[in-house]
Formats: sequence, structure tokens, C-alpha cells
Amino acid sequence: MALDLSGVRRVVERLLDDELRLWRDTDGDTGDELDEETGELRPAGQVTVPLWEGTGAIVRPGQLSVAPPLDGAVASLPALTAYQALLPLSAPQVTVDDVLSVSRSVRDEQLVGHQFRVAEVAVGTYAVVRVVRLEVIS
Repeated sequence: MALDLSGVRRVVERLLDDELRLWRDTDGDTGDELDEETGELRPAGQVTVPLWEGTGAIVRPGQLSVAPPLDGAVASLPALTAYQALLPLSAPQVTVDDVLSVSRSVRDEQLVGHQFRVAEVAVGTYAVVRVVRLEVIS
């Protein structure tokens, strides 16, 4: 007998309060171009396609239970640019190098306008939410 988690999914999806947009680079050129004369990075001529717009949550790994490491203890701490996206199962599958942008955030106004690159898609998928690892790009 399968476990029905549809009620839990509805509750969790109500907690996803960031407005997100998912973009995909269709020509495969995801990097910036270096202007060798000035040394500046300029956006490449990317062709991006909007894939999805909806609610999700951008969180820091471990944000929900803060426990600092003890003196002398070895601890694996996330990089300062590491974030995770919690996406509803109704959102399309993401791939590495997809871009998530935040258009509204109730919990953290500083997230608004930021863009994140999907760094890893196999972080976890639970029966109620999809989890992907992100890196800040702007």
C-alpha cells in the first residue's frame, strides 16, 4: 500500500513563499565572455527561455536548525554562496546551469533580484518537495 502524502504536500507548498522564475540557456553557452583588453567579464550572447514561474523557497543549507561547531571539532560548513531551492513537484525538472531568479521574498527582502545557478540537481526529492543546490551568480 502506497503512502498518500498529498495532504502534507499541500501544507508544505503553502510554506513556499518566494516568487521564483526558472530560465534555461538553450544555446549551451552559459558562461560570460572575457574582454581581454579591459579584463571585464561580459554576458555572452545567451538565448534564455523562461521555463516556469511560481512559488518556491530559497534557503541556506542548515538554515532551519543552526548549530555552530564546537571548538576543535571538524565540521563541514557550506560555502558563503551556497543556497538550496525548495521547489514544488509541479515545477519542471531542472538541469545544471539553469537559472532561478527571485522576484519576491517574504522571509528575506535581500534575495529579491538575485539570480542563482543550479549547481546540483540530485540533492534530494521528497514526496512533497524537490531540493536542488544553487550558487549565487548576481
